[in-house]
Amino acid sequence: MELLDRTKLTIPPFERDNFLEMSNPVSCSYSKVDPGTARAIRKLNDGLRNGLALPVKDEQVAVNTPRGNPLSELKGPTNPMVTALLTDMYQITMAYAYWRADKHLDEAVFDLFHRNNPFGGEYTIFAGLEECIKFAANFRFKDYEVDYVRSIMPPSCEEGFFNYLRGIDCSNVNIHAIAEGSIVFPRVPMMRVEGPLLVVQLLETTLLTLVNYASLVATNAARHRQVAGNSKILLEFGLRRAQGPDGGISASKYCYLGGFDATSNLDAGRRFGIPVRGTHSHAFISSFVSSDEITQRSLAYANKIDSCDDFVGLIQYWLSKIQEADFFQGKFSETNHSELAAFTSYALAFPTEFVSLVDTYDVMRSGVPNFCAVALALQQLGYKPKGIRLDSGDLSYLSIEARKFFVAIEKQFAMPGFGKLSITASNDINEDTLDALNKQGHEINAFGIGTHLVTCYKQPALGCVYKLVEVNGQPRIKLSEDLSKVTIPGKKQCYRLYGKEGFPMVDLMVGENEPPPKVQERILCRHPFLESKRAYVVPQKVEALYKCYWAGKSGLQQEPLPSLESSRHHCQHQLATMRPDHIRSLYPTPYKVSVSGKLYDYIHFLWLNEAPIGELH
Repeated sequence: MELLDRTKLTIPPFERDNFLEMSNPVSCSYSKVDPGTARAIRKLNDGLRNGLALPVKDEQVAVNTPRGNPLSELKGPTNPMVTALLTDMYQITMAYAYWRADKHLDEAVFDLFHRNNPFGGEYTIFAGLEECIKFAANFRFKDYEVDYVRSIMPPSCEEGFFNYLRGIDCSNVNIHAIAEGSIVFPRVPMMRVEGPLLVVQLLETTLLTLVNYASLVATNAARHRQVAGNSKILLEFGLRRAQGPDGGISASKYCYLGGFDATSNLDAGRRFGIPVRGTHSHAFISSFVSSDEITQRSLAYANKIDSCDDFVGLIQYWLSKIQEADFFQGKFSETNHSELAAFTSYALAFPTEFVSLVDTYDVMRSGVPNFCAVALALQQLGYKPKGIRLDSGDLSYLSIEARKFFVAIEKQFAMPGFGKLSITASNDINEDTLDALNKQGHEINAFGIGTHLVTCYKQPALGCVYKLVEVNGQPRIKLSEDLSKVTIPGKKQCYRLYGKEGFPMVDLMVGENEPPPKVQERILCRHPFLESKRAYVVPQKVEALYKCYWAGKSGLQQEPLPSLESSRHHCQHQLATMRPDHIRSLYPTPYKVSVSGKLYDYIHFLWLNEAPIGELH
């Protein structure tokens, strides 16, 4: 029997019993050991499971074994379904094959990146990092999950593998990443994941599902913000149209990160501190038949001292005043009484937050006049009405006509500020709608956007990938006839180089051991694969893109996770620092992603070494 020298092992903190007691199998996430040691560990475990006493030398048992699990200080992912079992079957089959071949402890490096920017644009917003780190911090298989894995694997699989699964975690994994909310570009890894091959392979599917949609919808939100402009309020109304509850929650979170101001989703508001907005639907309006249904007709003044005993009558007074005014002659006659009753009831319930949906029957002949009558009554009592929402029709024309109506009311009745009441528009708005409205002209202050935003109707998937780039210090490359699918091998650092005007010029990838680029130093930047595309760059500023967000027990300095609000501000700052032609919606200028001269040479050296040589006869 082989004797295991345990002084070479680092026993993970999740071991329940002291390793010295030798009462439990050794389920390790330790540093890289040679295959012979790995085999010895498996023999040790097999012996312990069968109750065998193993020979141990005194000098071979001096191991410090912490109890508990201090690495899991972070709460788990937002969605409780995000567990170690949220993965693809082939991850488990590969894990078993790694373990069976004694490769499970090989030190591996994976890059997570995207190949193309979405929506025909030239940038992507990186999102989902916080959820990835929470997943890594809490990654482990529970007993019932291991039992399920055993049930779906072939009977020939060794029991030792399933026992091994029970003990793995991310204590020996490091995750370096670009800050969440950053602008990122194709081929540049958003995340670099390092650790034991079996473990980091098992992370693949979950990390991809946490990043793909988050980055896609955050980018979609940022594009809507770019078109709408910073002066407009953007409201995310997509929960009911999202792809399930998780899609709805994620959309609310990452649309806010991408630049939206608020959401209709209460649960997202509670979870993430996002401002929530909402008034009423057409159902509320059409549920009323007449003002006779309003039983509570009094309303206190805003000063809480006086009271209006007949608020319904006051509204009727103001409606008649509007009808009698010369400016409004011929614009409308009788308004819809049930709509007026609904508006009145809502104003009684929310006098300080009065907003009306005005398109249930007719916007200009009923909705807007009825709203103005209620708003004038509220203003007389010292309240400040908010505005209207348009959910159908020609939004440009109707917003302009409604604004004219408000301005006329302000002049006619000397009501300061009435002409500036807010106009919100909804109705299947998308990026193209916003652009068209800008060209036509409109008076809309806020947009409620749902379906096209949260479903990413223009492009339903981002297509991030997770590729092995190094094993045991040896760079690896994946080749393809499609250049976009050829990977950039090795462990890399990435830098953003800024020009004289203060805008980023190029993202530069260099080998891990290469010196970083320096300010005012001439640097050769090369296209990774096309020989003729190269340029010298003299940066005025150099920004290192990667920070360590999960250090495990490596001792590396771990960057704290920023709040959602911080990531949102970072996103806005990133967009503001980009050259406008790189982020415009129509025909944007491609942004350059390059590699250093040394990395370029190594890519092509490895390419030639790995590509098989054809033979002709």
